[in-house]
Amino acid sequence: MAAQRRSLMQSHQIWTDDLPLCQLCGVGTAPNCVYGSDGKGTQSHPNEDGHLRFRGEDDSFLYGVFNGYDGSRVASFASQCLTAELLLGQLKSSRTDNDVRKILTQNVSFHQLSPQNQKVQERLKELEQEVSGGATAVVALILNNKLYIANVGTNRVLLCKSSSDGQNQVLQIGRPHSTDNEDELQRLAALGVDSARVRQAGQIAGQSSTRRLGDYRVKFNYNEIDLLSAAKTRPVVAEPEIHGSQTVDGVTGFLLLMSEGLINALESAHGPEQANQEIVAMVAAELALQTSLEAVAQSVVERVKRLHHDVFVSGRQRATYCSRHEDMTLLIRTLNYPMADAALTPTQGGRIYPVSVPYSTSQSTSKTSVTLSLVMPSQGTLTNGTNTASTLEEGTPTPGSQSPTATLQSTNTQTQSSSSSSGDGSLFRQRGSQAAQPDETGRVPPYVDFSQFYRLWGSDHSDGHSTQGGLGPQ
Repeated sequence: MAAQRRSLMQSHQIWTDDLPLCQLCGVGTAPNCVYGSDGKGTQSHPNEDGHLRFRGEDDSFLYGVFNGYDGSRVASFASQCLTAELLLGQLKSSRTDNDVRKILTQNVSFHQLSPQNQKVQERLKELEQEVSGGATAVVALILNNKLYIANVGTNRVLLCKSSSDGQNQVLQIGRPHSTDNEDELQRLAALGVDSARVRQAGQIAGQSSTRRLGDYRVKFNYNEIDLLSAAKTRPVVAEPEIHGSQTVDGVTGFLLLMSEGLINALESAHGPEQANQEIVAMVAAELALQTSLEAVAQSVVERVKRLHHDVFVSGRQRATYCSRHEDMTLLIRTLNYPMADAALTPTQGGRIYPVSVPYSTSQSTSKTSVTLSLVMPSQGTLTNGTNTASTLEEGTPTPGSQSPTATLQSTNTQTQSSSSSSGDGSLFRQRGSQAAQPDETGRVPPYVDFSQFYRLWGSDHSDGHSTQGGLGPQ
């Protein structure tokens, strides 16, 4: 088995293309963008993000989002190597929680990309370009209906749980390993690094992350970097933080894995205070509108991209933070969450669920929200690809009955008022509550009265010819 893994990893073929993709998730992406003074954007470098989403044996699921920098080599290598190590024999349903955590730690931290391990010391200068890049990573594993998270760096994981009364509980799993993380600053201080200088600088060798895959120039030449020169041992590491296990059996909601570029774009546009709630609200809204998870994920990425751009061109206070954004990746994994069905209406067995979705075009501080009426299917939902009985009651909502609500409040919202067209409405006939009945000719009275139009048309074309058989009701 080990020889098989080595052979696959050493081959130039992207062998992971042959693995079964998980059908319970979707991925959306957008490349980096730099805005000009005219508001038009240009891409400054090729997309460096990466992701994985595979279904293994024993009902195991592996997901990951990688935020690459200085090239995509590390993100691509890490995603393929990690998949090979975990899905080719290491993960079995018989593994205990401690086993799984140990396997995740060993395989994620393995990707130090040490030049010593690769035996390239003698040709270091020649190979510098080839191994100079790095990446941050967040990996999610579902095994035996238990969720495990391994995080290295500044990507983000959100778990949204829908309660029985329809409220969405948003949980951020772990904190980013960044220069403003108190635990990371204490770790660096224990190694002899001046943590106050690190906090003030906000970056280490051009990146805000304190844990990374690859980037050997920082890891093995740290004594040549002024900010890290006092460290007793290697300060920037690839050791992941493991969270879990957490059971997802019976959970209704969704899991979000986001690259740093996506969350930074949203926080730049609206501030960091309600970013988690906003992204969850966007996902909930798109899940009610789209019929595929791929479309949901891509639509949410496009919404964040548009918000970021609109703030820049608006010239408002936060426009200075939105002159550019990095590559964006969003992976959505649903957990027993019903998808929209365009063919399903309330009278055909669907249900209307009001969902409050924060949305704002300005930096308002009023806590108001827009309520959308969503039609949810009433039939059985999916649990890891298998059908389960729905817990929803049969039938459709009746007036006065309460439907579950999912309310997400945000400080970046403002009241949206509705308006109607002006006019006396004389062109439109009043219709009763009952459906119109056909007359003796089998016709139903039209909604719009065109009599005036026919008169005007007739006066403009009064050439002695009868309009009988032409325009107008016969």
